[in-house]
This record gives sequence, structure tokens and C-alpha cells, in this order.
Amino acid sequence: MGTEQQDRPVALVTGSTSGIGEAVARRLAADGARVVVHSRRSTDTGEALAAELGGTYVRADLEVEEETRALVGSALDRYGRLDVLVNNAGISWPIPHADLAAATPADWRRLLEVNLIAPWVLCTEALPALREAPGGGCVVNVTSHAGVRPKGSSVPYAASKAALNHVTRLLAAALGPDVRVNAVAPGLVDTPMTKDWTQAHELWRDRAPMHRPAQPADVADLVAALIAHRYLTGEVVVLDGGLNLT
Repeated sequence: MGTEQQDRPVALVTGSTSGIGEAVARRLAADGARVVVHSRRSTDTGEALAAELGGTYVRADLEVEEETRALVGSALDRYGRLDVLVNNAGISWPIPHADLAAATPADWRRLLEVNLIAPWVLCTEALPALREAPGGGCVVNVTSHAGVRPKGSSVPYAASKAALNHVTRLLAAALGPDVRVNAVAPGLVDTPMTKDWTQAHELWRDRAPMHRPAQPADVADLVAALIAHRYLTGEVVVLDGGLNLT
């Protein structure tokens, strides 16, 4: 690998074979990063995207701690450095908020494992490399509008994202100045997963000042801006087209 290649930053983006994660991976590659693409499934898609972006692909199930830890190790084995960690991967399914019995302890454990504990494990594993990154390492957590307002697909999902928002601030305070930690909290994003969310699409069209949901590229642009900004840390930036104003 030539010196020019070795000088390019390395970014690990979890859950990056579709939707927001894919858009982030494409944006960071366009900005010059060598991107580690990740998914739990979608191996063929991940390998094809990594090849297209000139990066590498690693499969890992973030519900399994050993695989989560090994994900960072695989990135370091491949490139010998890690400058940016984007914790994008998450899981969700609808559970009515008022139906307390439907949100079982098993649901809570699974949502917290992937949406909160896995990002913590990844940050822990990545920290030594992030501390050594030229110009300082950076973590961006992709959380949710549901983590700042009483909404979301379920109570445990919203709680997992609210907790990740607070962890973002705690880590920023603990790890500066060597490592910056910020979060993006999107509202509705127009992805294949949300295409049938008719009520949510109507809400954003009718009440958000921007009169539309976000596109994945909108989220990717903000992630890239947070990575580029060498002074900003500890912020949870709500990206909801202004819906919070209404």
C-alpha cells in the first residue's frame, strides 16, 4: 500500500449496506476516507459496495459481543488505523406504547444490546486507535428523533436512543480533546424501511417547515460535517426538517 493510501483516514460505518448507513459510507468515501462497510446479513451487497468504494467489508452480528469486538479488530488488521467510528446500525419494530405487556424484557434486552451496548463496545474497542488518529479521532452516533421526544416505534426503542444521546455527551466529556463524540438524531428518513409509514410521511409533509422527510444523503451530509468540524463535541443534532418547532 502506497504512502498516499496510508495517509487516507479510515472510517468504520456500522449497518452500511442500505439506507442511512450506505449514504454515509458513500459520502465518506467521496470525501477521501477508506471505508469499512458492515452488516449483519447482506454479505454480497456489502462486498459489492466495499469494492465499489475501494474499501473493505466485514460481517458481524452486533447482538454477539465477540463479533462486535472483532469488527474493530478486523478494521485495524486491514488498515492499521481507525480515525472515525460511525455507530449507525440499529434495530426497531413497532410495539404500541400503551401496551406495556407487549414490550417484554426480551424486547428490551435485544433493543438495548444492539442500539446501546454494541456502540459502547465498539467505542471501547476503537478508543486506543482513535486516540492515535492524526488530528484526533471522531465518533458519530446515529440516534433518533425518538430519543429526544416522547415518540418512536416503541418505548424500549426510544429509551435506547435517548440513552445513546446521553452516552454521547458523557463520552465527549470523558474523551476530549483526543476524541470527539457527537450524535445525529434524525426524524423520519425516506428509506425502503419507511416507505409504508403513511401517517409519518403525512406528518412531515404537513407540519415540518421543510415539508418533507429527510433523505439518507441529508443525514450523510450532517455526519460528514460533524467529522470535519475539529472543535465540535458533545452535541446531539436533531435533523427533523424543523418538526420540533411545531
